[in-house]
Amino acid sequence: MLVGLEIKNFAIVSNLSTEWHNGMTAITGETGAGKSIAIDALSLCLGERAEASAVRPSADKAEVCAQFDISALPLAQAFLEQHFLTSTDNDCLLRRVVCKNGRSKSYINGSSVTASQLKELGQYLISIHGQHAHQHLLKAEHQLQLLDAYAGHQDLVVKVTESYKQFANLQKEFKQLEQQQLQQAAQKQLLEYQVAELDEFALQDGEFEQIEVEHYKLSNSQTILESCQKELQYLYEGEEQSACSVLQHSAQQFADLAQYDESLASVAAMLEEAAVQVEEASREIRNYTEQVDLDPARLTEIENRLSGAMDLARKHHIKPQGLVEFHQSISKELESISNNSSRLEQLDYEINDALLDYKQASEALSISRRSYANTLNTLISESMANLSMENGVFEISLTEDPERAPNLLGHDSVSFLVSTNPGQPLQPLAKVASGGELSRISLAIQVIIAQKVTTPTLIFDEVDVGISGPTASAVGKLLRQLGKSTQVICVTHLPQVASSAHQQFFVAKEIAKGETFTNMLALTKDGRVDEIARLLGGDNVSKTAKANAKELIKSACVI
Repeated sequence: MLVGLEIKNFAIVSNLSTEWHNGMTAITGETGAGKSIAIDALSLCLGERAEASAVRPSADKAEVCAQFDISALPLAQAFLEQHFLTSTDNDCLLRRVVCKNGRSKSYINGSSVTASQLKELGQYLISIHGQHAHQHLLKAEHQLQLLDAYAGHQDLVVKVTESYKQFANLQKEFKQLEQQQLQQAAQKQLLEYQVAELDEFALQDGEFEQIEVEHYKLSNSQTILESCQKELQYLYEGEEQSACSVLQHSAQQFADLAQYDESLASVAAMLEEAAVQVEEASREIRNYTEQVDLDPARLTEIENRLSGAMDLARKHHIKPQGLVEFHQSISKELESISNNSSRLEQLDYEINDALLDYKQASEALSISRRSYANTLNTLISESMANLSMENGVFEISLTEDPERAPNLLGHDSVSFLVSTNPGQPLQPLAKVASGGELSRISLAIQVIIAQKVTTPTLIFDEVDVGISGPTASAVGKLLRQLGKSTQVICVTHLPQVASSAHQQFFVAKEIAKGETFTNMLALTKDGRVDEIARLLGGDNVSKTAKANAKELIKSACVI
């Protein structure tokens, strides 16, 4: 529950610190004094959108801190543990700082968090019902959400949501593949032709480089052979004189001279070694010329292969060296397109299975909804009677349509029907209820659902608009009764509602030095009497008004 709230430089609040207690707390004050300022600040602290206009004109930033006792809130405790945000005690401190440029910072127990994390934690701490909440009551989607909240079958709702998302995702994939297949029909035909052509040519990795080398060699083989034979004559086989014989002769000459000068022996040795090297080279040349194959057929074959590769490369606007990689690429592309057909067939089965899961989940949810709708019909009808609608009848109409297009909420159509007068048929809420009646019905539903959902703190922001007289007393009693099990905070302008509270705050506005300030004061017993008397009789509080105020408070204490 909420135990403390501090507000600094927020809107027309300069500095405000308040303590909050169990039971029902009423917030009253003059029109325009800022009765809803605490609720607006709390909403900011619970992750609502921050705006620069929230900062007091004379300040650089606004700051709101809300302290909660979470000793009896296991869901809030679990959230803090999961996000490593626990404190040493059972308190939870939420803090929001909004700068003048509109940027904001959020904190939980002193740790920086996102606004979305504040909002996620906030759902376990407070439920705020605004003064226009009854307008949402006219929307079918909101009506289903209210029924589901009362039923508490969150597991069934989640099952429907998840099965729908699975069905929707599969359908999306099917449509995308189907569209791709239509777009790729012509592409597939072209790829099939290209792949078949490249398959037939069957160029291997590195083959083009190899045949280039071989072609160059074969096309020059005659020149190579003739040159080798000619040089062989010069080196070794010449009849008159060869390089080898010249070297051998010189080697012998220097060997003979070495007997006169030993330093020439090394020259003789080198010349002799050179002669040996020339002889060995000549032998290699001879072997090479014997192995040279002047094969015109092989040359023709290589030329055709080389020409074919280059023609294909030009056709696909790539280099011949990239043909193998290109072949692999378009083969994969063709395979991917071909796989789309089999994936479409598989998706068809998966979509049917997902649709069956969705229908089964929706059916289970529908059964649960009908069961709880019957209970809720009785409770709301009884509550309407207590709110001065003695002849009111409320009924939730659920129409199950298995053929309805799948959606996140299941295949139920809902309509809140009401009859406010005897003999009047049940009709949709929007057609029958007046503004005041709609407010009362909305309040009755909110209170009943709140009791079932067991939110630790409920805030009602002028939900009693359009209500007066005996109905206002009934609303006050209803909220006080609710305050026995839940912390209830109610902004009201009705004395009957305010007098039903266990404690009361008074909001006052003052102007000083050209600036507007709002303060919230906890009222004493006598202060409550004066304030409720003011609500009863206006600014001129009479003895009669005070007596009536005391009577109202006394009568509320009996509840």
